[in-house]
Amino acid sequence: MSQVCDVMDKKVRAKEMNIFERYLTVWVLLCIGLGIILGKTAPQIAVTLDSFSFYQISIPIAVCLFFMMYPIMVKIDFSEVIKAGKTPKPVILTIVINWLIKPFSMFFISTFFLTLFFKLGLISGSEVVKTGQEVELYRSYISGAILLGIAPCTAMVLVWSWLSQGNMGHTLVMIAINSLIMLLLYAPLGGFLLGENNMPIPWQTIIMSVLIYVALPLIAGYFSRRWIISKKGLEYFEKKFLPNLGTISIVALLITLVLLFSFKGEIILMQPLTILWIAIPLFLQTILIFIIGFVAAKFLKLSYDNAAPAAMIGASNHFEVAIATSTMLFGLSSGASLATVVGVLIEVPVMLLLVKVCLKTRNWFPDVVKD
Repeated sequence: MSQVCDVMDKKVRAKEMNIFERYLTVWVLLCIGLGIILGKTAPQIAVTLDSFSFYQISIPIAVCLFFMMYPIMVKIDFSEVIKAGKTPKPVILTIVINWLIKPFSMFFISTFFLTLFFKLGLISGSEVVKTGQEVELYRSYISGAILLGIAPCTAMVLVWSWLSQGNMGHTLVMIAINSLIMLLLYAPLGGFLLGENNMPIPWQTIIMSVLIYVALPLIAGYFSRRWIISKKGLEYFEKKFLPNLGTISIVALLITLVLLFSFKGEIILMQPLTILWIAIPLFLQTILIFIIGFVAAKFLKLSYDNAAPAAMIGASNHFEVAIATSTMLFGLSSGASLATVVGVLIEVPVMLLLVKVCLKTRNWFPDVVKD
């Protein structure tokens, strides 16, 4: 009987999914291809759009992220956020993964693979970094990977949590705590792993990204939710207003992909093998951290809706902060900056893959949190 119910439930969910959600993988691949083609055939458009930035935050990407985040924020019942703060297991798991495991695993994985590729002759050459010192490129790539490893995601994880049907209240709590910890630990961890005595902190990038990517859509979602329910009622809000918002988030995500790959289309086509070699350790690191988080959540007997975001927030990165720091330390054209850009390029496709893994394995977890 339960199997029949499961089949019927899957059919109902399939009917509720629109064409963008049902064939999301296809749309993602098409948008990646379109972005690369646009960057190659019309580079002036990509360069112009990419030039609109504020403290390393791309204005076009910020606009897209707002339309990704707002439909998610407006759905959140803030009583769930208060309730989430009273169940500490997912938050503790997130802190342990992000700050006690992830930075060091990124250091070891990137060092092992990029050193190996260098010795095999797959990566060669040297560069003169901002300080005037000549370094081998693979060491510069490792530095970029480390900067990604110490900058856990504080915004896009809302999208991954929503797509994987996670607990949005807990996701918000995790993001808030993560942002505060980043202000305290980012410089000490970066300085230790990079051997950099004067590790710069991109304060403006960290603060502005939280304000633009999280606070702005959060405030807009909270007040518009209250206003619509008070004027039109809860039934109108749930049955008329909400159903079309999911499409807006997906479309904004796809436009973001086109923009990201158009901005870096020239680099991808000029250095495809270098991009590949850097992407391998970054991909393996993402998968490893996700597995650690997901397995630990299973061991802690978390419910699925808490397990998914707890694993996702560790796997994804805050690439704006990493790019800003690499630019200040090594220069915009350095190998470190290129590595952080590769982190941007693989972020969305890999995280969408992990969303699918979450949804396929949700029956591994209990329905109710056991605290």
